[in-house]
Amino acid sequence: MDEPVLDVCTIGRCGVDLYPLEMNTPLEDVTRFGKFLGGSSANVAVSVARLGHSVACATGVGDDPFGRFVRSELARLGVDATHVVVNPEFNTPVTFCEVFPPDNFPLFFYRQPTTPDLEIGIGDLPRDAATARILWLTVSGLSAEPSRSAHFEALRRRDGGVTVLDLDYRPRFWSSEQEATTQVQRALEHVDVAIGNLEECRIAAGSTDPDAAALALLERGVRIAIVKQGMMGTLARTATERVYVPVTNVQVRNGLGAGDGFGGAVCHGLLQGWDLAETVAFASAAGALVASRLECSTAMPRIDEVERLMAANPQVVPVVSRVRD
Repeated sequence: MDEPVLDVCTIGRCGVDLYPLEMNTPLEDVTRFGKFLGGSSANVAVSVARLGHSVACATGVGDDPFGRFVRSELARLGVDATHVVVNPEFNTPVTFCEVFPPDNFPLFFYRQPTTPDLEIGIGDLPRDAATARILWLTVSGLSAEPSRSAHFEALRRRDGGVTVLDLDYRPRFWSSEQEATTQVQRALEHVDVAIGNLEECRIAAGSTDPDAAALALLERGVRIAIVKQGMMGTLARTATERVYVPVTNVQVRNGLGAGDGFGGAVCHGLLQGWDLAETVAFASAAGALVASRLECSTAMPRIDEVERLMAANPQVVPVVSRVRD
């Protein structure tokens, strides 16, 4: 009997988030921290699981207590962690942040000289990466070898389904902006959906104008371009449709992780066969819920939570227009 097809396979960054339990406090003065599963690919995987789908995360951790925590927490939160590679050469990365709501959340990455998730090679790719209904990759995974080659091999092996690239640009992971642009544009040729904020779109497509960036991404070959604009809402475009969704207002506690909640919800909409407007509206509300909470992974909402927030904000209505092919 054939094994059931996995809904989503994510590949890329994982780690441990140590977030302050004291808001509006410089990191040097913080005395209490919460420990959470983190990393964009791990967060998206948890988001997908919370929304009721089967999901695996292919990543790497160190042979250390934090690595054991990542693997056990992924499994506890409903993610298949059997493709998490244990690498004894490097430590599981740790990330700290400062929390200054509503819009200042500096991140401090401890990932030197490299991390197990960037040491994933072609031989570590699960079969699910080729066959899953959705493959989720991040630009961070393109920043170093052997992870870069593994990501491009995963793209080459795809056998149907949808491939999503989170533009997830982190300057500290790259030797230069030009190198990032080169690798991102190379990957976009093999991607169906691209998602990024304005700065990430500048790196990928050369523009911070939402419509110009979306069109540039479409010209690179993607079918759906989604541009997140923070408090200005979200723009999504295909060759024939333009969708704008206003922001869902919440009391922001920590904006970090909101994009991952958004991304997991986009996967949910794609798997459900929703139209673009419904998908982006649902994803916007999911991201807003994460922003109203401290942590990332365990802040990912369930379907009923997203639906309640949407029902409480009937003024958030997608604006849809047709455009020429």
